[in-house]
This record gives sequence, C-alpha cells and structure tokens, in this order.
Amino acid sequence: MNTNITPRFDLVGIVVSDMAATLAFYRRLGLEFPAGSEGRPHVEAALPGGLRIAFDTEETIKSFTENWEPPRSAGRIGLAFHCETPEGVDAVYAELVGAGHHGELKPWDAFWGQRYASVLDPDGNGVDLFAPLASEAEG
Repeated sequence: MNTNITPRFDLVGIVVSDMAATLAFYRRLGLEFPAGSEGRPHVEAALPGGLRIAFDTEETIKSFTENWEPPRSAGRIGLAFHCETPEGVDAVYAELVGAGHHGELKPWDAFWGQRYASVLDPDGNGVDLFAPLASEAEG
C-alpha cells in the first residue's frame, strides 16, 4: 500500500428525485450545467476552488446499491451560497420563493454578523443564502 497518498476533497454528491427540477433550482443559484443535462442520470458542475458538485438520480443509485431506498425525510446535508450583499440575500431568496421553492427561513440579520436565509431544494435539502452585514463588510 502506498502511504504517500493523501486524499483530496473533490466532490459533493446529492441524490435527486427529479433531475430537471434540481438543475433548474441550482441554475437559479448560478451553477452551470451542460445543455440537455436534464435527462441524464448523473450531472456535474465545477465549483469555485476546484470542487465539483454532482447530482445522481435515485434510479442511478439503485442500479449499484441493491437495497437503497430514498430517505423519508430531508437529509443532513446543507449547502450555502454567498450572495455578496445583504440585499443580494433578499433578492435571491425572493427569486427562489417566487419560482415556487419553499422558503424555510426568511432573510434576517443573524447575530453572528450575516444576512441569512434558507430555502429548500426540490428534494428538501437546506440551501442557505448569506452575506456579511454592511458593518461587517466595511470593517
């Protein structure tokens, strides 16, 4: 065994029930996917810093994990998107909720110095929106 290998965090994978709905949601958050990806069983997007995010359909996971069943409730994964300004948080939240996505937590000024909100993606995963408050961004 080669003990000189250090694993490198490379990808966040999420199992989805509806690829088209999932890609539409994450496109609204600025992620880019190849045209025609809605019908594919596995789709990836590059993230800043060299990481990737991948989406696999439930059918894909079932194809190699014999007894896999989708969770009955939302998972324990959370994703967060930096929205640059407090107004950006409000605008992105309003756009997503206006498009029919569930607003889990309306934008508010959090005690830790951020404008903060949460929405749920089409599979119920929490997606946080945040930006430093003006006083924090200036300081």
